[in-house]
Amino acid sequence: MSTFWIFGGLAAVLYFWVAFRLGKRLSLGAAAAEGKRLPIAVGMGAITLHGLLIYMTSFTSGGLNFSFFNALSLLAWFIAALLLVAAMYRPVENLGIALLPLAGVAILLSMFFPSERVIVQEERLGLELHILISVLAFSLLNIAAIQAVLLAIQNRQLRNKRPGGFIRGLPPLEVMERLLFQIIGLGFMLETLSLITGFAFLEDMFAQHMVHKTVFAVTAWLVFATLLIGRLRFGWRGRTAIRWTLGGFAALLLAYLGSKMVLELVLSSP
Repeated sequence: MSTFWIFGGLAAVLYFWVAFRLGKRLSLGAAAAEGKRLPIAVGMGAITLHGLLIYMTSFTSGGLNFSFFNALSLLAWFIAALLLVAAMYRPVENLGIALLPLAGVAILLSMFFPSERVIVQEERLGLELHILISVLAFSLLNIAAIQAVLLAIQNRQLRNKRPGGFIRGLPPLEVMERLLFQIIGLGFMLETLSLITGFAFLEDMFAQHMVHKTVFAVTAWLVFATLLIGRLRFGWRGRTAIRWTLGGFAALLLAYLGSKMVLELVLSSP
């Protein structure tokens, strides 16, 4: 069996195991609040193997292979890596229950459905910078979206006065909300840089094959800008903050993956 299948299969299995372990820990509530070192350590092993797989599949002699499933795998890797590093310092590890299985699925899709969309050497320097910043921005705002979903569940259960074991395993509502806006703030700065580098290094951001991505990306930027201004000026929080966060991420998802999926998997199919 080739190292390609070994690295990919093992990374996926480790992602699924870490998510299961974190879910079990969360179900026990406060009793397991400190038991995150082993899942994070195993998760680090998963992202190492995943990174090696990405290097094997995406970096070719002809250029960077940025096909849809390779791009999806790269996004999942960044999300998993950012989450696990942040979990060493902030109480965000429970987001891995939803995000790490997605990384495992992304690996399997890239392995079983290989394709090519190579960015040739002459295009790479400025475009790679734009891609790197864009992937980081998307990854952070993806984490923010899952944080918002978790916050919505926590907020609803507390309003209904039914804080069970699931809630007891989470940080206080104020901490969760503060974390959400810290993630959004950093993600927004990176998304701003992504738009700047896009207009600087891409020939025409409003060309026919780019216009949908550009419109959705700018829409997402405006949504997150409005949310942050609303937070600073009017103290937006709770359900208002959650709705704006999910709305902004939905636009970003359409910008980064929706248009790419349509161009590569739908319009290019015979």
